[in-house]
Amino acid sequence: MSHPRIGLTMGDPAGVGPELILRAINNRELTQNRQLIVFGHFETLKSCSLKTAQPIPSLQVVSPAEFTTGSVHPSSECVVVDHPGLKLQPLKIGTVAAECGEAAYSFIQSAINSAQAGLIDAITTAPINKEALHAAGHIYPGHTEIFAERAGSTRWCMMQYSPTITCSFVTVHCGYSQVPQLLTQQRVLEVIELTAEALQRIRQRKPKLVVCGLNPHAGEHGLFGNREEERIIEPAIAQARSQGLDVEGPLPPDTVFLPQRLANTDAIVCMYHDQGHIPVKALAFDTAVNTTIGLSLVRTSVDHGTAFDIAWKGVAKPDSLFAAIRLATQLADNSNHRLTK
Repeated sequence: MSHPRIGLTMGDPAGVGPELILRAINNRELTQNRQLIVFGHFETLKSCSLKTAQPIPSLQVVSPAEFTTGSVHPSSECVVVDHPGLKLQPLKIGTVAAECGEAAYSFIQSAINSAQAGLIDAITTAPINKEALHAAGHIYPGHTEIFAERAGSTRWCMMQYSPTITCSFVTVHCGYSQVPQLLTQQRVLEVIELTAEALQRIRQRKPKLVVCGLNPHAGEHGLFGNREEERIIEPAIAQARSQGLDVEGPLPPDTVFLPQRLANTDAIVCMYHDQGHIPVKALAFDTAVNTTIGLSLVRTSVDHGTAFDIAWKGVAKPDSLFAAIRLATQLADNSNHRLTK
């Protein structure tokens, strides 16, 4: 059986993406059992290599057209699908720029095209800068929404995965005032189902899930909030249980993340972004992986941003990217090559 092909998007060139990519393609463990396909800008990688004193290993550089026509040698451990026409010189490291937003968007689109054509088995994304993305005219809240749109998915969610703590999200990139109106019984049930499916495939057993309430103390029986727990979350949990899923909740968010509960929980379904992102980053910042579940393709990502303050200094930790590549490989090895119902 041939090794899986994992596409790596370089992310925002002015951020830590290029140096993390260099660390990945120089890692023997990562290149021995998979072929890494970097969608990026080769001149930027070379500049970053000189700046951070990281070598560029032996690799094949091809254009997007050449990659599409199958000119990649199967024995190449690493391939760079180069996008040389992008206007990135001179590059201002650690700075928001529309040119970098356009480049990051181009790398993503090229990788998705390749995945949909069956040329790669999964995609792992380095971080993008949302402000730069918007400056380039691409108005998306982040990676997740781009992938969902391109995949034509109507049933998907974000999941932050690590061996220590895993959280999935009913709502993600929106203001707090919008969260209650975005909650529906169907959406909560959908995220419970997607989370259970994903954890079943990753851990190869029936998962134990916990669902957070929206309000402090899970609403305290209607004392706080607008009875979202009773009207929306509890019926969704009941429906999930009727399908045979092992689900507990809604539980007060301030007790869900205690060590003794985490030890017996596979994943926590959260109602909004910071409800889960704060504990994930507090407990597993270097090892957590962001993955979009419910898509017709496999996509994982680092669980951090572009880190402009340390970009191209050679100090960015690659642990999250490495974990994202390993998880992408694990999911790509699944016979369905997808996390979807």
